[in-house]
Amino acid sequence: MKFISLKNITKSFNDVQVLKDITLEINEGETLGILGRSGSGKSVLINMLRGTQEYAPDSGQMIFHVAVCPKCGFVESPSKTGEKCPHCESTFESKDVDFWNSERREFTAVKRRIAIMLQRNFALYDEASVIENVLKAMGDNDEFENNLAQALEILQMVQMSHRITHIARDLSGGEKQRVVLARQIAKEPMLFLADEPTGTLDPQTAESLHQTLEDAVKEKGTTMVITSHWPEVMEQLADNVIWLEDGQLVKSGDPHKVVQEFLETVPLPQKVQDHEVGGPIVKLENVKKHYYSIERGVVKAVDDVDLEINQQEIFGLVGLSGAGKTTLTKMLTGLTEPSSGSLEVKVGDDWVDMTVRGPMNRGRAIHYIGLLHQEFSLYPHRDVLGNLSDAISLNLPAEFAKMQAIHVLEAVGFSQEKVQEILNKYPDELSAGERHRVAIAQVLIKEPNIIVLDEPTGTMDPITRVVVSDSILKAREELHQTFIIVSHDMDFVLDVCDRAALMRDGSILDIGKPEEIVKQLTSDEKEDMLRNR
Repeated sequence: MKFISLKNITKSFNDVQVLKDITLEINEGETLGILGRSGSGKSVLINMLRGTQEYAPDSGQMIFHVAVCPKCGFVESPSKTGEKCPHCESTFESKDVDFWNSERREFTAVKRRIAIMLQRNFALYDEASVIENVLKAMGDNDEFENNLAQALEILQMVQMSHRITHIARDLSGGEKQRVVLARQIAKEPMLFLADEPTGTLDPQTAESLHQTLEDAVKEKGTTMVITSHWPEVMEQLADNVIWLEDGQLVKSGDPHKVVQEFLETVPLPQKVQDHEVGGPIVKLENVKKHYYSIERGVVKAVDDVDLEINQQEIFGLVGLSGAGKTTLTKMLTGLTEPSSGSLEVKVGDDWVDMTVRGPMNRGRAIHYIGLLHQEFSLYPHRDVLGNLSDAISLNLPAEFAKMQAIHVLEAVGFSQEKVQEILNKYPDELSAGERHRVAIAQVLIKEPNIIVLDEPTGTMDPITRVVVSDSILKAREELHQTFIIVSHDMDFVLDVCDRAALMRDGSILDIGKPEEIVKQLTSDEKEDMLRNR
């Protein structure tokens, strides 16, 4: 049954067209997949379907064919026409709502029935527990016991039942992503929008959440629109796939055929070659990070880790969500201190003790360490040039800062033409993938000796991922930098890392060549990670 009709939709930002004459139909109960490289218009289309005001189309129509209760105005999917409204027992009537040209009451009623899960968006009530976050998504009503049972069931589906009493701010990025998914499922929407919902998760957890989307959304007949860079996601979940390129719909149809044609456009990455590295630049001995939880007792986030990382090495940390990777990098970058053990970073000819505070100890080393957080953010009221200039934090001539900005933007894969186009754009005018690359440039422009990248390819399409892989190898060659990369993307690790360490339950199980580390994975992990190579 026809649910959403898009007719000749166009959208521009600062006179640059990001969607060009998009026409398509979405049927009720259908899962539509959207493919395309970074900046192709995927996220713009998702946000337009959500009803986000700044994404209103410049021209064209977006028609929702829905069932509306004439008494209370509650909106349902079109197949509910003729059924009783659960809120007032009136009979649903069929109606076509011209979404962006409708009355405010109708617009709000439709929008309220749409759930969205944005990439790298961990919007939760930070001070509330996991279970409270899900209950809040259900709204205020008198059915607390039923809501509680449903919330527990949803948390079990997203593999977060072991964290129900944890405060949201204390969760890892992957865990926050799963709670966000649980909140959206709890809203019981008629339309579920997912923009790279598992981009920051390890393959095993991602595969589980894809199954959750199938069980909790698709199999219940909820209409879903999803963007993903995982080909098997499109083939597993999507009934129909569209391919966007530079704001235009270039192909639509069978998921397998469209995905294969898209992947044929992906260039092969440069493979890491044997590179001569220097002596150690990071040393960890018997490093532990333990804390006490009322529910779980002593939690060993990092447990007795020994590790050396060499100068000009690209070193990978891999493992499932919650393995301790992010906690370890926080200690490496001075954001937190070990409970015990020795952690040193080399600055010049000196070894700096990262467990000791002060300008001559940890403060001295931090200046030479760059970090891209998994939950990175740019200054929203500064354009791209301003974001990069501010990152340098030196009183340099404006023209020099601009030259540096252009250099690092090209290093992370923007063409010369694209650099000139985005320099004066603000973050909200960029795609998520473009913002991600600007954030990497923001780290590189500081010219640190050691660069820590936490999930650097999570929101990137395959083509952009190859560009960033090549730029990291180029940065190592030209700037003699050391990279520590936390990633669930084994494809990426195999392409760029000299060595890798496998973490599980806070401990390092093995260190070696990336291909050797793959052999140390459990059979389930190995199957999931190799499938994405």
